[in-house]
Amino acid sequence: MEIWPGKPYPLGSSYDGRGVNFALFSENATGVDLCLFNNEGKEIQCIPIKERTHNQWHVYIPGLKPGQLYGFRVKGPYDPEKGHRFNANKLCIDPYAKALSGIEKWDDALFGFQVGSPQKDLSFSDKDSADFVPKSVVIDDTFDWEGDTQLKIPLNKTIIYELHVKGFTKQFKAIPEEIRGTYAALAHPQTIRYLKELGVNAVELMPVHHFIHDRHLVQNGLANYWGYNSINFFAPHPEYSASSHMGVEQIREFKNMVKALHKEGIEVILDVVYNHTGEGSEMGPTLSFRGIDNAAYYRLKNENKRFYMDYTGTGNTLNTVHPTVLRLIMDSLRYWVNEMHVDGFRFDLASALAREFSDVDKWGSFFDVLHQDPVLSQVKLIAEPWDIGENGYQVGNFPQGWLEWNGDYRDKMRDFWRGAGKNPGAFAWRLTGSSDLYYDDWRRPVASINFITAHDGFTLRDLVSYNKKYNMANGENNRDGESHNRSWNHGVEGETDDAHIIELRKKQVRNFLTTLFLSQGIPMLVAGDEMGKTQKGNNNPYCQDNELSWLDWESMDKDLVKFTSELIKMRLEHDVFSRIQWFKYKPVNGNNVKDIEWFLPNGNIFTIPDWENSKIKTIGVYLSGDGIHHKTQDGQTIKDDNFYLMFNAQPEKVSFKLPGKDWAKSWTIRADTHRGKFFSEDSRTFYPEQDFLVEARSVVLLQNKRQH
Repeated sequence: MEIWPGKPYPLGSSYDGRGVNFALFSENATGVDLCLFNNEGKEIQCIPIKERTHNQWHVYIPGLKPGQLYGFRVKGPYDPEKGHRFNANKLCIDPYAKALSGIEKWDDALFGFQVGSPQKDLSFSDKDSADFVPKSVVIDDTFDWEGDTQLKIPLNKTIIYELHVKGFTKQFKAIPEEIRGTYAALAHPQTIRYLKELGVNAVELMPVHHFIHDRHLVQNGLANYWGYNSINFFAPHPEYSASSHMGVEQIREFKNMVKALHKEGIEVILDVVYNHTGEGSEMGPTLSFRGIDNAAYYRLKNENKRFYMDYTGTGNTLNTVHPTVLRLIMDSLRYWVNEMHVDGFRFDLASALAREFSDVDKWGSFFDVLHQDPVLSQVKLIAEPWDIGENGYQVGNFPQGWLEWNGDYRDKMRDFWRGAGKNPGAFAWRLTGSSDLYYDDWRRPVASINFITAHDGFTLRDLVSYNKKYNMANGENNRDGESHNRSWNHGVEGETDDAHIIELRKKQVRNFLTTLFLSQGIPMLVAGDEMGKTQKGNNNPYCQDNELSWLDWESMDKDLVKFTSELIKMRLEHDVFSRIQWFKYKPVNGNNVKDIEWFLPNGNIFTIPDWENSKIKTIGVYLSGDGIHHKTQDGQTIKDDNFYLMFNAQPEKVSFKLPGKDWAKSWTIRADTHRGKFFSEDSRTFYPEQDFLVEARSVVLLQNKRQH
């Protein structure tokens, strides 16, 4: 076999039609071997890499083709107390591999130390791990995109639908059984038909980067279902592929999924986990980064580099301060945009990425690089704005251009509808886009990703059915998961046959959905919440790869699906619910009518003391179609109908006096969560100052249609 020097860039394996170039970064290694494997996973050759340019080891092998399996053995000091954990007995996954063959097979050989040794991780293991590590795969990235590009749906018109690739279609009988739970299933016409009829236009996929299943989970018959345990940031996770072929076909399947969704106007956003890796703490396995250059890839404690800084609760934190590690993240992001055509990213525990040394720095290098990047600065960037470190809760503090999961929106809306809101002002801030969090940083209402539930926590049905979590199936004695859920079971814990409680719970679900989709900001719906999905009180099913987590299409609440789709349609058709600019609270016509106004049930406008009155649980809000304050791309002024929303979180009916004639000459009812339906535009007419009875714990939406 011929061996040529090769080039230091690009990192990873690169096929050029004649052979393959391999390049690997390691600044502390003393030697690197490239190991080649046949399709059965048997090592057929180990090639010492002689060339090193700066900190990048490289070699070129003529004649190698896509499909070739490989890995690296990296030599250097094994000195954990100085941060070095090199062990050439351990095969390392290429951090830049675009595909991996299969998943890990747990064995003591995967650990750099002797499992069970009294010296723990200070001991040294000479067991060969090659038989148990997924092999990196050389790929050919040729693909016919047929002119596909990112959709660039305007932020204010984006409807995000968070879903799990496997769980979404695993029990969807309208899809061929052999592809259920895969990328191919998401591209199936039946899936796309459902998404289109629901009205969502962006799917946010829970992690699809290749991840590992923790050993203790596997030993207990569980799995890392959610996937927040990445071991590679380029390769699509193979368990979600319908193809049995390694590498190229898995990548093509993912690309075909993106192309199919794009053709129907649906964006693809990836939930990405760059804050840590699946190698865990010092007691974790050596699979890739740890064995390639532990001291470079991870944040280590200054006082003893044997141990890791852990801002993530997973045992380690990726060292984004290191320029090569930062480049790895940026290269990964650009790959998914340029080569896989995704439309944006949601960054798990994004505060950890913002830590320069220990403090969160919103002007740190991670943000600087993203902000100036001509590719990445143009896609949707969503932060989960917290981690578990000191001062890790950073809602409202991310830089311009970033969108944020608004945890405060979730909390305040849950409190309002269970009757525990501190004051009506808290509800009003969240309904109108959270200007108290974003306005002063020159951000807009669309900076707020509004959600009531997410994958992490109760489903919407469970939120109104359980006061406590029931996580015993996770094997952690119910210690895992959030204990303070701001939930309310409405009188009975869990499932019940009490018709009154069942109907009240259903109404509360409709209240939450109505509030979500008629709030300013970007709404995010969790897949299954519109169907009435339950996880039987488990608020942390991260390890439950079974019917508990998968969507149950057979027991779908079709009425709730229809109600949700009507809400989404209402939002998309009316700009008054999806503003780009903040409310100005100023008159927009000659009658002193403002762009927004707040009313008490007696018809009086809210005063300052009213906003602080914790006893007020009923709120009326007027939204002016003349006060949208932004224009179309061709400069046309946007006008819309006027709307009046009446929120009643009290346990009894409340009579609202409608606003006077200056606000509107007449109203028609469009939605009522008590009756659980939408009404046609020619429904019953109501007039200024007329009394309108709003049922207990419900929302009513009135419309004043614009006169053309």
